[in-house]
Parts: sequence; structure tokens; C-alpha cells
Amino acid sequence: QVQLVESGGGLVQPGGSLRLSCAASGFRFSNYVMSWYRQAPGQERELVAQITNSGRSTIYADSVKGRFTISRDNAKNTVYLQMDSLKPEDTAVYYCKAFQISYWGQGTQVTVSS
Repeated sequence: QVQLVESGGGLVQPGGSLRLSCAASGFRFSNYVMSWYRQAPGQERELVAQITNSGRSTIYADSVKGRFTISRDNAKNTVYLQMDSLKPEDTAVYYCKAFQISYWGQGTQVTVSS
């Protein structure tokens, strides 16, 4: 069955960095567009970044452009989100998702605070 396991979240000071990982299993990972979403308390889940199956093309939400980088390793069935210059407004639970697969993992909490 499909599994997505996010990791790498934590507490970081403003301006700091984190690298999130999402290990996928149960489907042919290299065939799927992968995305990172986030959900802050009291807000709707929003798309943060997306990467094509080959990794050649990416898109980002305006709020993270220039600070976050999505990448993938198809040999390891893993998608990453490098987050730099973090701001308090980046605080949220971060989730990865495979396009057109209706499964959400447990997410990983990112808290940006001094």
C-alpha cells in the first residue's frame, strides 16, 4: 500500500535552515509528480513546491520562491525540501504528496521561532 513518511522537521530560529525528506513506497515513485504542502494552524493546506517525475521542472509558491528548493532521488524513492532563510510564517505541518494519489502521510512539524 502507498506510504509517505515525512521527516526532518523541528524548531529553528528565523533565518535558519531545515531539510525535509519524504520516503515513498507502494507505488512507482519515478512515474509521479511529487509535491510538498503545508498547513498552518487555522489555515487551509497550501501547495509549497512541486517537481516533475524526472526532476527537471519545478514550481514554487510565491511565498517561498528563492528560499526553498525541492529535489528528488528516484533511486531512493525520496523527495526533499531544502528550506533556507526561514521565517516565522513558515511555521506549519509539512506534507508530501504524489500527484493523483489520494494519500497523505502524517506530516512533519516545522516551527520557526526565536
